[in-house]
Amino acid sequence: MNYLNLDKDKTEKTVYELNVLLADYHLYYQKLRNFHWNILGRNFFDLHEKFEELYDDAKFKIDELAERILTLRHRPVSNLSRYLEISNVKESGTDLSDVEMIETLLSDHSEMLKQMRNVVHVAGDCGDEGTIDLIGAYIRELEKTSWMLDAWRMKTNEVLKAKMS
Repeated sequence: MNYLNLDKDKTEKTVYELNVLLADYHLYYQKLRNFHWNILGRNFFDLHEKFEELYDDAKFKIDELAERILTLRHRPVSNLSRYLEISNVKESGTDLSDVEMIETLLSDHSEMLKQMRNVVHVAGDCGDEGTIDLIGAYIRELEKTSWMLDAWRMKTNEVLKAKMS
């Protein structure tokens, strides 16, 4: 892999971790579509729109991850059965409440952040700053999204009472 000055053999671990993250994003994307289609209740308008925003972002990241794997001169995983096999994110039902949907996404974010940190770690071992930079931005964005979703699910009265105690 002369043009990148990276050893293709050394990047294999990075590519494996990127493929796991790619699988995570595919399941996350589909889960967001599920939630977008099946949200009900008073928070319908806000969450319907938010889920669409999140799945549009996930779709973009799926393409970026696959292209990074190709840049490293490897092949991205592209089979649904393989995604289900290696992903840290699991499928969800269609009958969750709005709060359950947000809690599910926060749980997924936790798994995805762990996986992103795995990618950064192994990419660092082979001097792959391009991958580190890409995934570092993903970490920052997902942490912010997680904070916002966590703030949404908090009950204002509980937060205020906790501050007064």
